[in-house]
Amino acid sequence: MVDTETFRQMALALPGVTEEPHFHKASFRVNKKTFATLDEVAKLAVVMLTPVDQDVFSSFDRSAVYPVPNKWGLKGSTYIALDNVGEDILNDALATAYNKVISKSKSK
Repeated sequence: MVDTETFRQMALALPGVTEEPHFHKASFRVNKKTFATLDEVAKLAVVMLTPVDQDVFSSFDRSAVYPVPNKWGLKGSTYIALDNVGEDILNDALATAYNKVISKSKSK
């Protein structure tokens, strides 16, 4: 179980990350690109993974990590239920989403 403040600290600990509002959620961005969002009320985060990475993380515990149920989910948007996830998996998922954005920025 991870609380919302721990999520926030983990995301902001990554180099160059800023927190910005995103509708009723907080978004975490690097190079102006969102890699994660946080819904504090629902205690639910979304990380932007590749579909392959989404499948890998979801295989650990589908009650903690699972695809967003729409077209965004098919593209890799992945829910993380903070009440069900451990810090290790969350930290790895955040780093993976962050690195996905960083690598896209470098390839442009």
